Amino acid sequence: MLSNRELFLMNTAQTSSSPRLVEVVKAEGVYLYGPNGEEYMDLVSGFNVSNIGHRHPKVLEAIKSQLDQYLHVTVYGEFVQAPQVQFATELLAELPTNFQSVYLTNSGTEAVEGSMKIAKKYTGRKQIIAAKKAYHGSTQGALSLIGNDEYRKAYAPLLPEIDFIEFNDMEDLTRITEQTAAVILEAIQGEAGVRVPDIAYMQAVRKRCDETGTLLIFDEIQTGFGRTGRLFAFEHFAIVPDILMLAKGIGGGMPLGAFVAAKEVMDVIKDNPMLGHITTFGGHPVSCAAARASLSVIKEEKLVEQVERKSLLFREKLKHPAIKEIRGLGLMMCLQLDSFDQVYNVSKYCAENGVMIDWYLHCETALRVAPPLTITDFEIEKACNIIIKGLEKYA
Repeated sequence: MLSNRELFLMNTAQTSSSPRLVEVVKAEGVYLYGPNGEEYMDLVSGFNVSNIGHRHPKVLEAIKSQLDQYLHVTVYGEFVQAPQVQFATELLAELPTNFQSVYLTNSGTEAVEGSMKIAKKYTGRKQIIAAKKAYHGSTQGALSLIGNDEYRKAYAPLLPEIDFIEFNDMEDLTRITEQTAAVILEAIQGEAGVRVPDIAYMQAVRKRCDETGTLLIFDEIQTGFGRTGRLFAFEHFAIVPDILMLAKGIGGGMPLGAFVAAKEVMDVIKDNPMLGHITTFGGHPVSCAAARASLSVIKEEKLVEQVERKSLLFREKLKHPAIKEIRGLGLMMCLQLDSFDQVYNVSKYCAENGVMIDWYLHCETALRVAPPLTITDFEIEKACNIIIKGLEKYA
């Protein structure tokens, strides 16, 4: 009888020629478990998804309760479904008052697609500006925004009138003009290796968008829901975007995304044509129930308030000559090394010794550290000890 690994390689599409092939049979808290009792501390949170850990009891309870009510009943935006309505209401209560309308999607890349559409229709403009080394998703529209030609050229032609600026470069902001519908930026560049912009830069972007009538769209798909030490990363910069894109940590482990805007901006999808943006499974009621529970956990357990202290503990314990720099905010960090060989060997060592870490799409010379916000001090010290041993062996 073929093993699950063999069936995976035979029947399931792979996204790389060298998948990790770690088989998971259970997940709980900050741990993943293999079929033979293997235990892995998840230091990447399923890539910034499991902000409150895996299978949080309150999320499971909310999911089970919704299962007793209904699953999918119709396409998004037509029926009044309590989980969608309640989650949207609770989300808006955490945001500045210029955000008045939530469109729920299946994923982050779909939030990107919807945001691009409403920005172009609302402004009547065609040009969209993104940042070099950005990552916003893999669909054709979102891929058009990726600021790395190596990832785009195989799928050309992509969307026209997409231009790129250097992230955190003041001089490039003059390229934002009265022809620009929107500037789309990650609040912190993730796949570029956790690049945190200057506060003055983000405020200058906001000012330039205001001067030119351009919408400012923030991608908080990785940074949202407490990851950086604030509920939303835009709070670090004392500005507010016009459109906010969310996913990953929003659903407590269930698939969910959202884009949020002022009602007058969002309402452009209602007419000319009617149903200008639709989704069948977006805002699935089970995912929305899980999202409500997840947001409640973040608030009730005061997880955001603990992020800075836990981040400082990581930085205190992760001291080694091979680490050239630790970049990031809160529990969104990267460890800059010298080479991909070091990164690959250290991450392999860590996995073999019970710690799952990874690297970045546009920065293969750095290790990703983004654990669940629920990680304990003991678990942080344990993980750091294993990482340091990997560095001592391979760096």
